[in-house]
Amino acid sequence: MPVITVDGPKMSKEQKAKLVKSYAETASEIMGLPVQAMVILIREVEGENVGVGNMLLCDR
Repeated sequence: MPVITVDGPKMSKEQKAKLVKSYAETASEIMGLPVQAMVILIREVEGENVGVGNMLLCDR
């Protein structure tokens, strides 16, 4: 069971559904496994919780 983890900004439910569908179908095709075997985890990260270089992402 492949697990795909996506770290990104807050998204709507519709955006998450589209992302999961796209990742699952693409990974299934490439790996030759059924789409039902794919597990996609979405972790939403606020810009104030991400540092890029020496500053917070939200301050860029």
